[in-house]
Amino acid sequence: MSDKALKIGIIAGEVSGDLLGGDLIAALREAYAGPIDLVGVGGEALERQGLKSLFDFSELSIMGISQVLKRLPSLVRRIHQTADALIAARPDLLIIIDSPDFTHRVARRVRKALPELPVVNYVCPSVWAWKEERAPRMRGYVDRVLALLPFEPAAMQRLGGPETIYVGHRLISDPQVLEVRAARLFRADRGPAEKMCLLLPGSRSTEITRLLPVFGETARELSLRNPGTRFLLPTVPRQEALVRRLTADWPVKPVITVSQDEKWQAFAQADAAIAASGTVILELALARVPVISTYRFDWLANLFLRRIKVWTAAIPNLIADYTVVPEYLNEQVRPGSLARWFERLSADTAERRAMLEGYDLVYDRMQTVRPPGETGAAVVRDLLATKKPGQN
Repeated sequence: MSDKALKIGIIAGEVSGDLLGGDLIAALREAYAGPIDLVGVGGEALERQGLKSLFDFSELSIMGISQVLKRLPSLVRRIHQTADALIAARPDLLIIIDSPDFTHRVARRVRKALPELPVVNYVCPSVWAWKEERAPRMRGYVDRVLALLPFEPAAMQRLGGPETIYVGHRLISDPQVLEVRAARLFRADRGPAEKMCLLLPGSRSTEITRLLPVFGETARELSLRNPGTRFLLPTVPRQEALVRRLTADWPVKPVITVSQDEKWQAFAQADAAIAASGTVILELALARVPVISTYRFDWLANLFLRRIKVWTAAIPNLIADYTVVPEYLNEQVRPGSLARWFERLSADTAERRAMLEGYDLVYDRMQTVRPPGETGAAVVRDLLATKKPGQN
């Protein structure tokens, strides 16, 4: 590759995607001799790499079919704005990161206007879980997919999707995850009157509102069955008021924290966790914190449950290819079940030992030769090297 100025289009619609994008661009800067200019949408991590976001990317942080429909007019407007800006900028390559409801629609519009533009999709869409027909359609506007999970390249190949490369997950080398993991490998077991229960009801208001009342009933039952049990509840600053309001009448008050340092301290201290299904389940697995996974869908999402093809929603289970983490959905999320699972996972039991063995298998299967950003940057450079002079 030459050292000419490089223009990269990039779109990230979530904090996690912004972090991935920042890491990828940083690795690309290390490997590329010339200047790199960015155009698109992102947050703090990409802004540190020089991006001036077209708008506040937090507008795209939505989850669930009902939320998407509610904000559809705004989403459509932002899709057109972003696509038009990218088409006008004529970048050398476009990187779309997660948030497929937004990023894929932008990519299709841009690719139609700039048919020779290479497009990289960072974070494989969950085509292996539902709407499998999306995989072959992606070939029309995506050249490479950078996968975070080791089973995804084979799944995309089976479904006829674009070429997919496993680059690894940033959590596998996250310093805080590794620090907690190392500490927990040698932690001593506590007595039954000293147990600490980690509660993680999610970071979105809809998740918190649906799950935290059940977690409160679980805390009540655990306190009756195991007097002295303490509860740790890390959350994010924007949800602190909601969490405090929903826990105000709990008989045993949880310790509510909002900083990242306090979150990882809670991970290290907890005997086991009860958490909302999502990336945090993988965080807990890699940090070796036993967990019960829970989720309650909204009424509209429940209508689409039959279309889900995957056998589990817990990422550690998918990687191990068997049930490592127990999970409860919708009406199955009951205080009695959660309380009894916590009792089994917070003591030296067969259930706890089996889960930790599964965690170690997941950890081993996720290892990569080099960091995700470096592998992703190499894929980007290879695509750019194959571009014909004068394209776009």
